[in-house]
Amino acid sequence: MRHLRHLRHLLALLFLLLAMPAHAADEAVIEGIQEYMEFTSYGDGALSSAQLRDAGLDSFFIVDARTADRYDAGHIQGAINIEWRQILAHVDELPTDRAILLYCDTGLLSAKAQFALRIAGFEKANVLQGGYPAWVAENASASK
Repeated sequence: MRHLRHLRHLLALLFLLLAMPAHAADEAVIEGIQEYMEFTSYGDGALSSAQLRDAGLDSFFIVDARTADRYDAGHIQGAINIEWRQILAHVDELPTDRAILLYCDTGLLSAKAQFALRIAGFEKANVLQGGYPAWVAENASASK
């Protein structure tokens, strides 16, 4: 039921954007985003490193949302690199039937990418709280 309501909001927003003159589109976008924000619960789609480890990496399609240099310096095993600003340009590479986990160095930039994906209909998009450093710290303490 929740998914259908979210989909209806997105379809209504798309219809409004296509039907409106360009100057009115900004207001429709803002209203659509506001409706989404009122619909989403606090903490929705945020996972801690411990939750991720407990759920198992294999259950997620993992996206490192940092720059290629940061990705090359170290990343979560199995992650692909799509810089956060480019996430919508790569939606055809993302699964729709599997949970997506996005991370960066702090959680801030990956949260922006997650928000964009959620608005685009990827309801299983999640963000790693604390980012890659939290993941490294959690796994270093877990392996002791």
